[in-house]
Amino acid sequence: MSVLRTGVSAAAPLPQTEFDAQPDWLNTIIKGDCVAALEKLPSQSVDLVFADPPYNLQLGGDLLRPDHSKVDACDDHWDQFASFDAYDAFTRAWLLAVRRVMKPDGSLYVIGSYHNIFRVGAILQDLGFWIMNDIIWLKSNPMPNFRGKRFTNAHETIIWATKSRNAKPTFNYDALKTFNDDLQMRSDWHLPLCTGSERLKSEEGEKVHPTQKPEALLYRVLTASSKPGDVVLDPFFGTGTTGAVARKLGRNFVGVEREQAYINAATQRIAAIEPGKAASLEMQKGKRAEKRIPFGSLLETGMLEPGTRLTCSRGKHVAIVRADGSLKSGDHTGSIHKVGALVQGQQSCNGWTFWHVQAGRSRKPIDSFRQEIRSRLHA
Repeated sequence: MSVLRTGVSAAAPLPQTEFDAQPDWLNTIIKGDCVAALEKLPSQSVDLVFADPPYNLQLGGDLLRPDHSKVDACDDHWDQFASFDAYDAFTRAWLLAVRRVMKPDGSLYVIGSYHNIFRVGAILQDLGFWIMNDIIWLKSNPMPNFRGKRFTNAHETIIWATKSRNAKPTFNYDALKTFNDDLQMRSDWHLPLCTGSERLKSEEGEKVHPTQKPEALLYRVLTASSKPGDVVLDPFFGTGTTGAVARKLGRNFVGVEREQAYINAATQRIAAIEPGKAASLEMQKGKRAEKRIPFGSLLETGMLEPGTRLTCSRGKHVAIVRADGSLKSGDHTGSIHKVGALVQGQQSCNGWTFWHVQAGRSRKPIDSFRQEIRSRLHA
């Protein structure tokens, strides 16, 4: 088969983005078996892994449409294993290789069908990975069930896992919620198969790869679990969907692929993409992501002085700031939150928004001082 481009080296370097670090393996495709190739990467060097391993489809005979035309199904040699034991051994090997290069708080997303995903999930747990979620990719345009002997297979399963139960992976909750029109992102993703101009074709008009994933799927994975400048690994790189989306979103990538035709196609595809600019790649962050500023910082910076008089927004409750950062209001003493709750007779209180300081004829919430300190830290 004649593909898009030939003559790419075993480790094909691709155009660099403004987020790139120095290692020479960044933003390259390493040619070879994924287990051996990953030995070239330092341990704990990868922030996010997206893995689309062989599904071990176990197809028997040609798959035909009702008009007897042949379906272009996945029957390549890389998807064939002698037995389930052989597939399980392969799965353990590549998962262990991936585990070594993942950072302690890194994330792993593995996609599969009913043929393999349950075996992969069990092995993940056997190796100590912690499953965070399973995600269902609902295909809006699935391939019909031509044989008429089963339900139409209209979904694939993605497992999101971390290296341990105690890991604290990147999860851009607020960005995903904004992305989803201020609704929490659910674990069922309704996205179409890769079709049209996105589908890579050979010069003869044939599909370059039988199971090319849509960029929309990778866009959502990378948006969920990575930040600009992070390193994203795809150990089964194929035609480079992961690398293409990483380049658009300002992430670094490294791919592993053993088929030269796929490397050629992926290299040309990614090289044609204009990398994302830093200003457009900033992500929405909620209050939980903001740096904690203790009330005592307002005293240390001179924004407030010991003896400053604080009030509630209406001036009904009054407290005096003490040198150690505590407040005193009548018989009540303690933190801004504790005293705010006590004077109101409540169980809890956000002292930052409850307490105000006089500013001319108006009252200014002390939270404005906290925001000023945060802005200085980011300047």
